Amino acid sequence: MKLLSVDDARARMLAEIAALPVERVALADSIGRVLAEEVRAIRDQPPFAASAMDGWAVRAADGPGRLTIVGESAAGHGHEGRVAAGQAVRIFTGAAVPEGCDAVVIQEDATRDGDNVRVPETKAGSNVRPAGGDFKRDQALLEPGLRIDPWRLSLAASAGRAEVAVYGRPRVALLSTGEEIVQAPAAPGPFQIYDSGAPALAAMIASWGALVTRAKPIRDQLEAVIEAMRAAEAELIVTVGGASVGDHDLVRAAAETLGLSYRVESVAVRPGKPTFFGVLADGRRLLGLPGNPASAFVCAEMFLHPILSAYQGAEPQPATIPAKLGQDLPANGPREHWMRAKLSYAGGEVAITPCRDQDSSLVSVFAASDALLRRSAGAPALAAGEVVEALPLARA
Repeated sequence: MKLLSVDDARARMLAEIAALPVERVALADSIGRVLAEEVRAIRDQPPFAASAMDGWAVRAADGPGRLTIVGESAAGHGHEGRVAAGQAVRIFTGAAVPEGCDAVVIQEDATRDGDNVRVPETKAGSNVRPAGGDFKRDQALLEPGLRIDPWRLSLAASAGRAEVAVYGRPRVALLSTGEEIVQAPAAPGPFQIYDSGAPALAAMIASWGALVTRAKPIRDQLEAVIEAMRAAEAELIVTVGGASVGDHDLVRAAAETLGLSYRVESVAVRPGKPTFFGVLADGRRLLGLPGNPASAFVCAEMFLHPILSAYQGAEPQPATIPAKLGQDLPANGPREHWMRAKLSYAGGEVAITPCRDQDSSLVSVFAASDALLRRSAGAPALAAGEVVEALPLARA
């Protein structure tokens, strides 16, 4: 089988993925969805000059002095009429600054005496939020391809949007194979282990915006694997385990029976060499991940996450950052190595230290990691302090 680099393998996979059709959803239901349209402002925000503090709306030219109170301006209930020289209006945070006023004196700096208030000298514009200070009418606020989070939702809501156009969510069928796998709370046999890979991958897929269905572990029988693949109703089938070429690795054979056309047969990566990708005869895409949890998780970050992003019209390339190496590293072998690692922050710099044990079966190491450290194939030895490429992992 031809080994591809991580970048080449990802490019071949992404070449087979197109963004799903656009749909309109209520803004309240858009969290986690990817925008398929530009969101523009329909008016200035705020639409009027507003007070930044509780206090007194005044004409700056009138201070210091004793002013006559002629009304009140509260949020949602502004003062009607123009304020003349020698007058002041009681005002509250967020309320419209009355016509004729150009400053707000905070209440702690003023002294009220019945229908009058004494204010100090102040400058025009003090404690006033100008109209359009946040954004202007027809200003572009959100671009297509952005994933909606609570802050972006708030911005769209402030622009008066009740619904937005978003890309569809891909359907993913997650299939795991292996006679050695058992799901909790069932009691494992003497030669079985609990399924730790599929539950985590299902959670990853959901967090990346897709709709996931997870089948029960499939027996190591070719017909059982074929039937599970045939029955999967999804744009993308993701298999876990059985991706290699051993006597009990049946995923490739099952997929080939269903007309699999390979785009990626194997990847020169550690961990995760058996990863493959192709298109079935009926057009569904299939990504085969290794059975070892760490291998599956690394390759999910390298390939599955970008694929799901591409389906949703989002940027598919993993976003890496530079970080200083926290310890010496020996030269790397012939495969690109994505090492589980920990980030630290000090003095405005990011440092990364790989975990001591990189065995691909150790779930505990991945649980303690918050980043992957990328080492190119054949990379030379590195000393602590040298800059390397790091991929931060999402941690709640």
